[in-house]
Order: sequence, then C-alpha cells, then structure tokens
Amino acid sequence: MNRKVVIGIIVALVVISGYLIYKKLNPKELPSYLVQAIGKVDGDLINVNTKYPGRVVKINVDMGDKVKKGEVIAELDSEEYKDKLNAIENQIKAKENELNFTTAKINDTIKKAKKAVAAKQKELNALTAQIESLKLVIVQDKKDEKRIKNLVTKKQVEPHQLEMARLKTRTDLKKLKALNAKKEALLIAIKIAKDDLHTAIAAKENIKALKNAINALKAQRDEIQTVINKLTIKSPINGYVDTKIAQKGEVLGVGMPVASLINPKELYVVVFVDEITNGKIKLGDKAEIFLDSFSNDPIPAVVSRIAKKAEFTPKEVAVKSDRVTRVYEVRLKPTEPNPYLKLGLPATGVILIGNGSLPKSLDEIPEL
Repeated sequence: MNRKVVIGIIVALVVISGYLIYKKLNPKELPSYLVQAIGKVDGDLINVNTKYPGRVVKINVDMGDKVKKGEVIAELDSEEYKDKLNAIENQIKAKENELNFTTAKINDTIKKAKKAVAAKQKELNALTAQIESLKLVIVQDKKDEKRIKNLVTKKQVEPHQLEMARLKTRTDLKKLKALNAKKEALLIAIKIAKDDLHTAIAAKENIKALKNAINALKAQRDEIQTVINKLTIKSPINGYVDTKIAQKGEVLGVGMPVASLINPKELYVVVFVDEITNGKIKLGDKAEIFLDSFSNDPIPAVVSRIAKKAEFTPKEVAVKSDRVTRVYEVRLKPTEPNPYLKLGLPATGVILIGNGSLPKSLDEIPEL
C-alpha cells in the first residue's frame, strides 16, 4: 500500500477520533430558553355507553377503526320494550275504534235531537197559531151570543137560535181547552227533546276525553319508540375506536360501555418536568412535539395544562438529575390535529420559555 495513503488514513482516523473525543468532552447544551422533556401521546377516552338495557345483536366496529359522528357502532335488541310498544299500539287502536264509534253515535244522537226539537217547535208554532185563531172565534161567538140574546128579548128571532149560539161558544171553548192541553204536552215534549240535545252535546266531552287518552297513549308510544331508537348506539364524534368493549350476544345493563373512542382533535402529549423547571413554564407557552419516527418534522403545540401538584417520577421519564424524584405533569396540545399522533406513542416535547426560537429537528438539541 502506498505510504501516502496509509498516512492519509491515519490522519483521518486521528481527526475523527479527536472530533468524537471533543463531542464527548463538550456535549451539546440545551439553550436556557428551551425546556425539553420526554412523554407520550395521551387523550381523554370517550366511553359510549348504553342508555337502556338490551342484548347486543350487532357490533360494527373493532379496535382502531375510524368512525364518523352519527355512525352506528352497535345495535341492541330488547323484547321488553318491543312488547311494551305492541301493547301500547293495541291500546291506541282500541281507543281509536272506541272514539270512532262514540263520535258517530253522539253525532247521530245530536242530529236526531236537533230534528226532534225542530219538528216539535214547528208543531208548536202551528198549534199556537191555531189557538190564537180559535180565541178570536170565541170572542166572536160571545158577541154573536149577546146579539142573538138581545134579538130574542125583542122577539125578533126564535129562542132556539140563542141555544145554538150558546152551544157553539161552549164547543169552541172546549176546543180551546183541548188545544191548550195539547200545547202543554208539546212544550213538555220540546223540553225533553232539548234536554236530549244538551245531553248529546255534553257527551262530546267523552270524545274529548277519548282523544286525550289517545294522545297520552301516543306520547307513551313515542317514549318507548325513542328508547328503541336509542338501542341503536351511534358515535358522538369523528374519531377512532380505542377499545371494543361489548361483544355480540352480550346482555348490557343501563350505562354499560359498548366501546371507547378517541377524538384525534383532543389528543395531547403528556410530559413531566422537574420542580425547578416547572416554575418557568406557563399556560399558552409555545412548544413543539417530536415523534421518534419523525424527528425532523416538529408538530406545533402550546402548553394547555400544568399540574398543580407534583408526583413521583414515572419510570419512563428522563429528568435532569437522578436526585429529582418528584415532577409535574405538563400537557402539550397541538395547535392543529395531526394524523401521526396515536395514543401511547412516545414523544419528545420542547417548550419555549424565553426569547429564542424552537428547534426544527431533534438533532439541534442534546439527547436526554
């Protein structure tokens, strides 16, 4: 081998070794305006629970599946509520039949009662006119009787003519008495007919009561139908399934979970900082999140929560010094949803606490 090449290799090795030794003896320091911490992606689980008991007849999702708001997650079945619904439907049908029959009967009764009152009233009007006419005849009868009596006294007419005049007066008076008696009977008949009409009209309250009863039953039916509709479990969010809890064929009680969901918009990174650093961080501070797989693609974030109480250092958390055993939880919320954030992924958070700029790559800051 050429001596110059050997010398070149030796020089290169010395330079590289020197650089590595320098890097080891002079490690990269984190700027004072940055706080770096390790944590993981977390989020608040949304448990989708049953509102009413039932048996799971269909479950349409599995762990990791994407779901849209309103999408059917599972379907439950309840014979109890179906039986209640059928019973209510039968009651409504029976009441509606009763309503139709009662309405027709009452309307027919009212119609007949009105006709009876009208007919009796017409008869009364005719009878009253007849009575008034007969009264005038009787007045004339009495005048004729008086006139003939004077003529008999003067012997201008025969006495039997006076007897005939008196007989006519008595006959017409008897007719008047009979007509008045008929009128009294007719007035009683009209009163009875009117009472029947009032009774029939009052019976319309039964129709109103039946309608109210039907409306009450329909309200019960709607409530039961609402329950049955709610046995179809739908997603309340756009997100994905974290855990499928219920299984097909399983009987669930009120409030039991079917699945737990995650809203990607609500994911955040939980990191832990020591007691010394915690006092330098405030809500709203700018931050960046780095995932292990995308160390050169920072995810913009802000500090959304700082724990008020310290806790013991979790095993997976690196801190400034082994002497630090108590840390504070800090949440970093992405400013926009990021598709690469997944529940449980390890992540590095960098928080800006002073004048400066956030790094664009993990290579710009020392490793923890």
